[in-house]
Amino acid sequence: MWTQIDAQISQVTGEKFQSQQRRSVGGGCINQGYAISNGEITYFLKINQPSEVAMFEAEALGLKEMLATASIRVPKPLSWGVAGNSSYILLEWLELGSGNSNSWEEMGRKLAAMHQASSSEGFGWKINNTIGSTPQINTWTSDWAEFYIKHRLGYQFQLAKQRGGNFPQQEKLLAAIPELLTHQVQPSLVHGDLWGGNAGCTASGEPVIFDPATYFGDREVDIAMTELFGGFPAAFYKGYNEVFPLDAGYQQRKTLYNLYHILNHFNLFGGGYGSQANRMIDQILR
Repeated sequence: MWTQIDAQISQVTGEKFQSQQRRSVGGGCINQGYAISNGEITYFLKINQPSEVAMFEAEALGLKEMLATASIRVPKPLSWGVAGNSSYILLEWLELGSGNSNSWEEMGRKLAAMHQASSSEGFGWKINNTIGSTPQINTWTSDWAEFYIKHRLGYQFQLAKQRGGNFPQQEKLLAAIPELLTHQVQPSLVHGDLWGGNAGCTASGEPVIFDPATYFGDREVDIAMTELFGGFPAAFYKGYNEVFPLDAGYQQRKTLYNLYHILNHFNLFGGGYGSQANRMIDQILR
């Protein structure tokens, strides 16, 4: 595999590359990650089973879509495919640091700029991708509420039923969504999985986001998820609202949007996420 990866790097960069160091680094809970270097330049490599090559292709295409907005920094995808007995994606290496309030304020402003990229095709994306390791269905849909019912919550509820999940108010919730999502929504390019583990700052303080689950949806899905697992620094929200203020009613909608991720966590990990999802459903329907 390593010889093939070196050859791929040489081909895409036009410079002979021979890896001398291969250091295991975090690749999330799904993939194995490596920092590979020839002593002068480093790249980030994620690998998985050969069957997961479509997941890496979707990640690469999502990063390219985000790069094309010339807004927020994301790692550049260099190559992806199958090498040896593994699928892989090769990315630009970004040295992460701690950042400061200015960095997070700038992240808010730059994410707001990315969210202004829209699509004339409606809500969805050109291919399906994954949220974690769960398939994420992105069939183009003209109506946001319909898209969210069918391809987000409805799909997660179907998976949860197969897993033995019990959500007594599921149908009542799905029926209520058109009345809960009455605000005017333009399709925005969203990261799709924007929790704290997928955002940071480079060593120089430049904000960066990575590991996307890209599609065109309500921009509020990204902002809601930033609040799900501890929240981003206050400077982030200040910067965001300076550029693209959130619509009235966001505080009520964010629980509905975060329910998608909690259901997905139930489908991936089980445990107490099912109870958390039911509490969220009760809160939404009150």
